[in-house]
Amino acid sequence: MAIKNLALILFAVSLCSCNSNKKEHSQNLGDRYAGIHVVGAMKNVMWKGELESSINLDTIAPKKGLYGLGPESYLTGELLITDGTTYVSKVTSDTTMIVKEASKASAPFFVYANVTNWQEVDIPEEVTTIRDLETLIDDKTEDFKKPFAFKVVGSVLDALIHIQNLPPGTKVSSPEDAHIGQTNYILQDETVEIIGFFSTEHQGVFTHHDSYLHMHLITANKTQMGHLDALTMGEMKLYLPLY
Repeated sequence: MAIKNLALILFAVSLCSCNSNKKEHSQNLGDRYAGIHVVGAMKNVMWKGELESSINLDTIAPKKGLYGLGPESYLTGELLITDGTTYVSKVTSDTTMIVKEASKASAPFFVYANVTNWQEVDIPEEVTTIRDLETLIDDKTEDFKKPFAFKVVGSVLDALIHIQNLPPGTKVSSPEDAHIGQTNYILQDETVEIIGFFSTEHQGVFTHHDSYLHMHLITANKTQMGHLDALTMGEMKLYLPLY
């Protein structure tokens, strides 16, 4: 299915995120999950309207090998940390965005980890979609502690990303409310880096209920960045953490 046709479908799917009354607290999951840290929860943002800051990204240390992702507080943009550098993207129009390094930023929920050593994995030609990538990662990491960070580097034929752009003062009590203002962007023939986190245990916390992956994409020229919803992969390499 073409990327353009996926935009509306993926928006509808995102409205089905599961509800929960359980209060989520900041979690240091390092002992169980090989250095993964999770603050806040996606479902609390979507269903309880917890839009305010749960973490200031400039307080995270060390910066060496730091990777992380989440939305900006009050859902006014997307955040990505790659190898210690924080980027924020914001909507400027239906077709344009601004991406800049951020010395200070905060998020209502965020997942992060420090990875300084990676193992490179070839991606077979038949792996072209997010679902294919999820299956490949799952197969390659049977013996891994989960969750974990990963990255994918190379060229995409096309990709669909979004940036949250919630109007100021919006009250959120459902995924439909949370996605008001979300803007989708289609990328074609770009060299990119994708930072992702894989977990079979955190659906509704930092992944959607129907996926084990949460990924943000940034182009090599750092002009486009957002939450990755769909892609057609070109020649790419997968990098898994080597602990």
